[in-house]
Amino acid sequence: MQQVPDAQQVPVCYRHPDRETGVRCTRCERPICPECMISASVGFQCPECVRGATDGSGPVARAAAPRTIAGATVVGDTRLITKILIAINLAVFVAVSLRESLLNDLVLIGAWPPAPWIATEGVAEGDWYRLLTSTFTHQEFWHIGFNLLNLWLLGSQVEAALGRARYLTLYLLSGLAGSTLAYLLTDPATATLGASGAVFGLFGAFAVLLRRQNYDMRPVLVLLAINLVFTFSPGTNISWQAHIGGLVAGTAIAYAMVHAPRERRALVQYGACALVAVVLVVATLLRTVQLT
Repeated sequence: MQQVPDAQQVPVCYRHPDRETGVRCTRCERPICPECMISASVGFQCPECVRGATDGSGPVARAAAPRTIAGATVVGDTRLITKILIAINLAVFVAVSLRESLLNDLVLIGAWPPAPWIATEGVAEGDWYRLLTSTFTHQEFWHIGFNLLNLWLLGSQVEAALGRARYLTLYLLSGLAGSTLAYLLTDPATATLGASGAVFGLFGAFAVLLRRQNYDMRPVLVLLAINLVFTFSPGTNISWQAHIGGLVAGTAIAYAMVHAPRERRALVQYGACALVAVVLVVATLLRTVQLT
């Protein structure tokens, strides 16, 4: 006989127990229905949290400042880190445009020159910084325009939900994951560059956030599918390794950040980030040993 699921497992509004819901107050995390949702700077809050924050009384008002879904303190400018990242990308693009020789020092390359010559530069020769600098380097207008547009659209949403420190950590690790997978699977003499790995990490993170709040995921999944089709299309000269590496890392980190138990939130969140970082370092070391 098929068992009927326990009705208590279905989230219901704490003020209207007869109404199922998938949305929670961003402050106290209690389930709330559409009637009880009050729009806040990030997500929705319940009437009690809003009232407590307004009149300065009660246990809610004495609690910590409003928090995002990942537990970060809500700040005034929820796009500050995104703006800084865009500014860095633009600054590097201008510098490369003015001094093209600088490009050779920033792009990701495993080892150069190729065999039978002895390699003198590249990640395998000690230029580990290339794993990071390449994620801020672009050469064509269409490339930087596409990446920065997605960074603004996706990054603004992810930063508001995760908070500045968590968002920056996710962005950098996603970019490094893309660079690491490209270093592992690409010909060592092939140069790669661009913020695409980090941007695909934001795609994954945004999808996780939508799923966590039970929002419609179809638009972002369709957009992601289009980007993946373009990534794997023949003749596009795109590093699919960077895209997939960033997507996997961003999805995994975002999942840990928004699903971490409240009582062990920081431990789980930064523990997951540390684990991803260790995996990337080990993979890079193994590839370096192979090439040298």
